[in-house]
Amino acid sequence: MKVEGLVSSLRNAETVEELFSILKKKGAPVMDLEGMKKLVIIEGDFEGKQFYTEINGLKANMALGDAMLNASSVPFKCKKPFTGGNLIFVDYDNIEAEEFVLAYKAENTGVYFHVKGGEAREISKEEYEELKDKMPEFKVKGYSEEEMEGMGAFFG
Repeated sequence: MKVEGLVSSLRNAETVEELFSILKKKGAPVMDLEGMKKLVIIEGDFEGKQFYTEINGLKANMALGDAMLNASSVPFKCKKPFTGGNLIFVDYDNIEAEEFVLAYKAENTGVYFHVKGGEAREISKEEYEELKDKMPEFKVKGYSEEEMEGMGAFFG
């Protein structure tokens, strides 16, 4: 699938539940995009209500840390005004954790997944809550110390 196709399909979402449903139908959270396996993270705002991704109970930006610098991000909009956010694509090859749980969440709603060996299966909220503290640490290859120092001038 192409990124543009995914972004254009999200434009049809009229509710946050519909947004999550479209992502799920397209294969999220682990998708093959243009021949590369990616972990799909979302964050944004739906008519004033935040939606976000959790990995093992932590907001994704905290779980990913400096690996977010290695991820590509694409903005998207939905059908209604003041709705949209960012799709963040993490190269699956950079994920060092063999197993983790992931949730796309918003106020009073969410979809939950257990990812093991690169395959995702939908689970209940109860299963997610039970598993999140039992998962191994979620690690993604970030930049090395030398690479970070080399970018020091770039980041100030």
